[in-house]
Amino acid sequence: MTMRSQVDNYEYRNGFPPVVLTNVDTAQVSAIIDTQGFQSLTWLIHTGTLTDANATFTVLIEDGNDSGLSDAAAVADIFLDPLEADADFTFAEDLVVRKIAYTGPKRYVRCTVTPAGNDAGAAPLSCMAQLGNPARLETAGNV
Repeated sequence: MTMRSQVDNYEYRNGFPPVVLTNVDTAQVSAIIDTQGFQSLTWLIHTGTLTDANATFTVLIEDGNDSGLSDAAAVADIFLDPLEADADFTFAEDLVVRKIAYTGPKRYVRCTVTPAGNDAGAAPLSCMAQLGNPARLETAGNV
């Protein structure tokens, strides 16, 4: 069987670049992602080696129709897979990628990861948005 490339099925956007949170509980807020032209968005949250022994991390997905998200609201559970609580993680989850898919009706979406108890160590994190199911696939003639 011949393998097929998925290069035209996805587009990637930076949520927030790699950052190391050392002894702080500063929320990391992603860029606002415009979903126009795509039918799905998956947030990929990557952890490095988490050295704090009691830190927890909460994920929040917000959406809205204003490009600056002045109308931001927490996304209804029906539009998330898995739920935000299932994407949360703790200090014990080194070198993992958490994912949470958004299939809601709003055009603009952002992801926030908020640490708590990160008071005695480092928490390396990054976040990326994977847009999928484009309305129009690129072809050799229109790249």
